[in-house]
Amino acid sequence: MTKPVVVGVDGSPSSLDAVEVAAREAGLRGAELRLVHAFGWPAVHLPPGGPPWNPAAAGAREMVDGTLVQAERRAREAVPELAVTRGVAAGEPLMVLEIESHTASLVVVGSRGLGGFGGLLLGSTGVHLSAHGRCPVLVVRGRPDPDGPVLLASDGSPAGEAAVGLAFDEASLRGADLLALRVWNTWSDDAGEPAHPLDVVTDAGRLQALEERLLEESLRPWRERRPEVGVERRVVRSRVRPALIEASRGAQLLVAGARGRGGFTGLLLGSVSQALLHHAHCPVTVVRGPAEP
Repeated sequence: MTKPVVVGVDGSPSSLDAVEVAAREAGLRGAELRLVHAFGWPAVHLPPGGPPWNPAAAGAREMVDGTLVQAERRAREAVPELAVTRGVAAGEPLMVLEIESHTASLVVVGSRGLGGFGGLLLGSTGVHLSAHGRCPVLVVRGRPDPDGPVLLASDGSPAGEAAVGLAFDEASLRGADLLALRVWNTWSDDAGEPAHPLDVVTDAGRLQALEERLLEESLRPWRERRPEVGVERRVVRSRVRPALIEASRGAQLLVAGARGRGGFTGLLLGSVSQALLHHAHCPVTVVRGPAEP
């Protein structure tokens, strides 16, 4: 049985956009859509012996019911025959959705929730889930090109290899082509800092050929499994983050690993993945590698 697609709902315009995307994702997979709303206990200290906080008396139940009804209506407008369930939990949304990710095929969140600051392009929920979720996480953002390819950010890392398989699956589900983009350079690391002189490779032609070979090797098994997916390979010499962000302009979805080759062991979400979540021009799906803690 296909695991459900889970979407976080808080009533914000961003989360309702996420519901619509999640409904389409569930429809593509033949899966159930699960609407999840989480609310924290109030941060006030009640006096000893005082009455306990009552969500129903505070109007929270009516508010939550209205939010979920609106979300379900939005989902059914997108996919009329979709199976939809609802879940409400008292607790921090981050933790609730992380728990939901253990039994989901995909978790979908908006790029900004009700609690986000105006200048914060991505709410903490999306970043946290991309680093800690137990299934792929789709952050809805930008303006995807419905006729564009699925863009794969390929780097050869364990998470990057997991992203290859997911990108092929997503392209197959959508009937879309796959653009596999591998970016390399010799003058800086992924954070834009100058590279160590001993790490600078002067034979650019040899490195270009090596990167092309590594990309082809990572794609070959999946091209055999998914022959219906048209694949374009692109290896470019550039800074990693700007190149991927620019390529996302014409894509309908960007798929990336949670941590690339240059990531610190303790950093579950790499700097490139974070940059894509904040600045990509289309929705971004982040997948963790099988060996990550």
